[in-house]
Amino acid sequence: MLRQRVITALILTAIFLAALFVLPAGYFSFFIGAVLLIGAWEWARLSGLTAIWQRLLYSVVLLMLLIGVAAYFGFVGEIRLRLTDDAIRNLLVVGCSWWAIALLLVQGYPNSSLLWGHQLLRLIMGVLVLIPTWVALVYVRQLPDGAWLVFLLIVVVALADSGGYFVGRRFGKHKLAPAVSPGKTWEGFAGGLLANCLLALMLAVVLDVGLLWILCVILPASLVSVLGDLLESMVKRHAGVKDSGNILPGHGGILDRVDGITASAPVFALALLVTGAIAPGAGS
Repeated sequence: MLRQRVITALILTAIFLAALFVLPAGYFSFFIGAVLLIGAWEWARLSGLTAIWQRLLYSVVLLMLLIGVAAYFGFVGEIRLRLTDDAIRNLLVVGCSWWAIALLLVQGYPNSSLLWGHQLLRLIMGVLVLIPTWVALVYVRQLPDGAWLVFLLIVVVALADSGGYFVGRRFGKHKLAPAVSPGKTWEGFAGGLLANCLLALMLAVVLDVGLLWILCVILPASLVSVLGDLLESMVKRHAGVKDSGNILPGHGGILDRVDGITASAPVFALALLVTGAIAPGAGS
């Protein structure tokens, strides 16, 4: 199993890095869209849709929504997106607001399932998880040095996850969300946060930029990445399944691999906006 997980991880990493650094920004948006459509297929299963045609229909609905969002942003072809200031900001705010609500749902589980446990509501939750993720990643990729910014986001999520795992395994005593994910601890959460603080310090020194700005971009994404993991764990627990799917040998489903990114991507993109580091629509 370990060998299978390692091989799968290496293949996934190679595919993602190729899509990120080799494909033009417009084609990268198609790649991310395809990944999230697989995620929609898996979310439909978590929402209780068992028939293939039902899950396919949900994926088609999400595709139509992606097309609608792209049109709203002024999608003009494979090479570039014309993103307007207000459009990107508004949708990112919606995405981040959703994760604020998600935090309350996770904290209140299992009682909170009375509010979101209905099948239709879980399907709507999937839209709120997946659409802002696409918007955020496409937007960040369009920025100057956007590929490296997306790469930074992935590193932040990976450090939050791995730091949380190793520190939590060694020092973890106080459960973070025992009803949702008994293995996560506050010590592990702090370990992931500390790992990203060290990353921010390193980048501030190497790139000769303000540490405060780096922290304002990295730390919110690090803090919220664990929420993406917890939300998916909550929905899986409610559905009575261990993994979101089985498309990735040794790793489960696509959602199992991108859950942290779904929460952190909108926060990361909005942080780039509100810190004034980069003007909206500046990418190409």
